[in-house]
Amino acid sequence: MKTVGIVLSGGSGKRMGTELPKQYLEVGGYPVLYYSLAVMQKSFLDEIVLVAAPEWMDYCREELVERYHLTKVTKIVAGGAERYDSVACGLEAAGEADVVFIHDGARPCIDEAMLARGLEKCLETGACVAAVPSKDTVKIVAEDGRIEYTPQRSTVWAVQTPQVFSLDLVRRAYRMLAGQDAAGITDDAMVVEKMLGLPVYVYEGSYRNIKITTPEDLISAERFLAEA
Repeated sequence: MKTVGIVLSGGSGKRMGTELPKQYLEVGGYPVLYYSLAVMQKSFLDEIVLVAAPEWMDYCREELVERYHLTKVTKIVAGGAERYDSVACGLEAAGEADVVFIHDGARPCIDEAMLARGLEKCLETGACVAAVPSKDTVKIVAEDGRIEYTPQRSTVWAVQTPQVFSLDLVRRAYRMLAGQDAAGITDDAMVVEKMLGLPVYVYEGSYRNIKITTPEDLISAERFLAEA
């Protein structure tokens, strides 16, 4: 069985308030993107495909892959305009594999145990995502700010990455999506759900598996990584 990680290093520093994209900001002495690549490097994964904006591909190769000897990164490919475009590029570059882990490089706090849980659930179901139960009561709100209804908290989960799939399954879903209206699609699970009509399951993520979006997130991530 061959397993491949696809790590997305798109995104910008708009909400971070920096010119440097958030995934290249330093935390704990390393770029944010380094951490998830390093975990995958040490794990059971066979290969890693890194998807980057064209203007950052040389940086990724020289300052990450070569500098830190990330030998499992076999390909660095250019991403597209939107996240789903970048995922599609990564899937096509993944070659022949059985299971693929799609991960946002702005989530540095993954670990090998999380990857193992994802693999186990994917082998059981074919499609799964890291997630954690919501700690908060969630409201569904109309455009005018009016609360429409309150879903039962026990059914509400916050979805993370890695999202783990049979490669043939998720590649087929993304190929079906090509050329269609992808408005409103925010993660890979939605592509599988909408294009193939198949169920996607959750496996245990971590409340520490935060996505770097604001300066406060850098502070939290640095603490979590120091404690790992």
